[in-house]
Order: sequence, then C-alpha cells, then structure tokens
Amino acid sequence: MNENLFASFATPTMMGLPIVILIIMFPSILFPSSNRLINNRLISIQQWLIQLTSKQMMAIHNNKGQTWTLMLMSLILFIGSTNLLGLLPHSFTPTTQLSMNLGMAIPLWAGTVFMGFRHKTKAALAHFLPQGTPIFLIPMLVIIETISLFIQPVALAVRLTANITAGHLLIHLIGGATLALMNISPSTALITFIILILLTILEFAVAMIQAYVFTLLVSLYLHDNT
Repeated sequence: MNENLFASFATPTMMGLPIVILIIMFPSILFPSSNRLINNRLISIQQWLIQLTSKQMMAIHNNKGQTWTLMLMSLILFIGSTNLLGLLPHSFTPTTQLSMNLGMAIPLWAGTVFMGFRHKTKAALAHFLPQGTPIFLIPMLVIIETISLFIQPVALAVRLTANITAGHLLIHLIGGATLALMNISPSTALITFIILILLTILEFAVAMIQAYVFTLLVSLYLHDNT
C-alpha cells in the first residue's frame, strides 16, 4: 500500500533508457500474417473481425474517404491491443499518456481538416458561419466555431486518456483494499475481490470500446471533410 498510486503510469526505463518504443511496437506481434493457402482458426477469426469492423465503419464514406481504410483499421487494432495488454499485471499502458494520444489525434484530425479545405473548400468554410446568422453575431460565432474545431483533437486524446487512466486507478485501489482486508475481515475481502473481478471484466470492454470510439470519431471527422 506504500506504492505510489501513479507509479504504474510512469514511463518504464531499462538501464536509464526509455523503452516506450519497444512497448508500442509489441502489439504488432499479436497480429501475424499467414502465407498459407488455408488460414488457421485464429487468423480466420481475426480477419473476419477486421472485415466486419471495416465494412461497418467505412460504409458511409465515398471513394476518397475509403482510402483511409487501412489507416483506420491499423489505428483501432493498435489502440485496442495496447489497452488490453495494459490490463496485464505489472505492465505499462501507453494510452494513459496524454502526449501519446495527442500525437495520434492531432495528425489524423489535421489530415481530415486539410482534405476538407482542399476538396470541399466552400463547405469547410461554411461550418464557421451557419446560414441565416444575424450580422451582429457573426464575429462571435466565427470565434466559437474556430475554437470548437481546434478542440476536437484535444477531446479525442483526453477522452481516451481519462477513461483508461480511471479504470487502472480503480483496479489499483480496489486491489490494494482487497489485500489490506484479507487479514482484517476475510468476508469483506471476498466481496471486494468479486468487485475487482467484475471491474476487470468491465475494463476489458472499456478497452475495446474506447478504441472503437476513438477510431469512429476520426472516421466521422473524415466523413465531414470528404
């Protein structure tokens, strides 16, 4: 219980050097590609899930938007696998770092906005000033719409960071309480342990849902700009 509550969120190092890059690259090992004519069950299920998700997510896009299919599928696989690996004991979750999530959100958001200004310039500019706006409200609305546009990547990153961090903190607190109560009140410790198991199952769902929500919002930004 003397362990710092936020120690699990510190960047891991080896011989004084950060190993975040190795941790970020590790999830790619979990998705091997098969060179066989007939795939095994694991790879077949993996490919079926990817195809199902891509069809559902890219159905609303035109030809320009569908060119982002590979990037969006890679994004959801990376975030989902990273979140799930972070639930393992004594592991590090890169998606709890706001800097990393901003590093994913800002380039993707900027790419969708640039595509909008390039291919749909009038429609992109029209978002800053809705039709029928009174003249005296024009300066205020332009400022509000500009702020709302630039806050989109921040909202993406903060949402992912907050949800993953909150889940890890709850697991840490309830796990510590369970250990402390084992010698004091075994019956209470059993109840907290059951709560811990249920919370862990919930966090598995949250890990996948947050990966889907992050990618879906990027897909919606792309749809608005293509």
